[in-house]
Amino acid sequence: MRRTLLAATAAAALLLTAGCTPAAEPPEPAGSRDAGILLFQYTWDAIAEECPTLGELGIGWVLTSPPQEHVVRDEWWVHYQPVSYLIESRLGTRDEFAAMVATCAEHEVDIVADAVINHMTGLGTPGTGWAGSAYEHYSYPGIWGPDDFHQCTESPTGDIIDYRDEAEVQNCELVNLADLRTGEPHVQERLRAYLDDLLSLGVAGFRIDAAKHMPADDIAAIVDGLPEGTRIYQEVIRGQGEPITPEQYLGNGHVWEFLQARTLTSMVESGKLNPDVVFGPEGGSIPSEQAISFVDNHDTERNGETLSYVDGEQYALAIAFLLAHPYGTPQLSSGYAFVGRDAGPQLDDSGAVLDASCDAVATTPQPRYDPGTWVCPQRWDVVRGMLAFRSAVGDAPLTDAVEFDASDDRALRAVTGFGRGAFGFVAFNAGATSTEATFETSLAPGRYTEAVSGTVIEVDGSGRFTAEVPGYGAVALHVGAVER
Repeated sequence: MRRTLLAATAAAALLLTAGCTPAAEPPEPAGSRDAGILLFQYTWDAIAEECPTLGELGIGWVLTSPPQEHVVRDEWWVHYQPVSYLIESRLGTRDEFAAMVATCAEHEVDIVADAVINHMTGLGTPGTGWAGSAYEHYSYPGIWGPDDFHQCTESPTGDIIDYRDEAEVQNCELVNLADLRTGEPHVQERLRAYLDDLLSLGVAGFRIDAAKHMPADDIAAIVDGLPEGTRIYQEVIRGQGEPITPEQYLGNGHVWEFLQARTLTSMVESGKLNPDVVFGPEGGSIPSEQAISFVDNHDTERNGETLSYVDGEQYALAIAFLLAHPYGTPQLSSGYAFVGRDAGPQLDDSGAVLDASCDAVATTPQPRYDPGTWVCPQRWDVVRGMLAFRSAVGDAPLTDAVEFDASDDRALRAVTGFGRGAFGFVAFNAGATSTEATFETSLAPGRYTEAVSGTVIEVDGSGRFTAEVPGYGAVALHVGAVER
């Protein structure tokens, strides 16, 4: 249901073109907790330390970095170059991983492990992995030999060059990473054994890294036989004009929807968050019930494809929209500040990653972070507030979409909003100037504690309220914070 609001001043004279009757009494909050978070390069001990806070915030699952043995270097991407399937890495030991899973479960937080099953290393010289396993580019004693890898004939270099060629994308090497023959039954069986091993430690499921580089049928065969309810989240980057699409992988489970993240970035940068933005098949993206929605991840914050922590308040605004909108299962991202796309986290003298700590971080986005500093956006006030909002509104549909026709007020044109039925309403300001506006909602009358600032806002008997919406900020009211 859409409302167009006309305003001659920032106080906003209202014209209601379509409306909903506010509820007589606010409903009970839904109490949902579907949001997840990528704790990028957090050690297992650090994740265990953070899980009590995550559970309190209403985050339901954590995506870890890959847990298997990897090559020994300083860059972040070593975790995506497996040497063996031992659960032993510079992020911690097998016992520490199992203890982390158990601790997080105590706080109702599930663990999803990043599973690198498309390839092994990309280093051309022999070496020894983190746990002492010897390897060569196409030889991993006791695991794989040269015949277990694709011999690319589609590309003159052996690396993927043309992403419009499906066979090249799935048979050739991604930046020299030795590409496994995932269509072979014995390869599938060995990879499934690795996933089973992680399940035995209590994980809830897997992010399938580089899923786009394996046929969907290969992934289906690998995960076939895993326990019912195992979460399968697949990384399939949507590319314009490419033959491989996320839709091809929906039979296996959820998929990250990059189009949604790109659209959200575009809206924030344009200075207006469109409340009527169309996601889902009618908007060219995958269905909400199988989409992982996000603002950024460890790749896009490095290649500049999306907003990231360096965008400060605008990044926080994008997270607010992500958590307020009903599309998809949202995933937040928390990592460290860096300079240079290859820069890894801070290491101790042995080369192990130093534990992340979020206890002393600021509760608002900062204009600058020193390299190596843990950013911890999950501790920001706006994220805390919007997680509470999401928990309260549950799966209530989007209603009461609001834009202002304010031709004489540039600041007000940046203000938009929408409701989630009688459960909540959120207003956004994608401009830099704090702006007062009045909103018509489906909320029951009452005194609501605003989710981000903690101020009290009165909703009248018509579902109307007036509030100052901060520049690059949000105002969110929900039934979990109303006087009853």
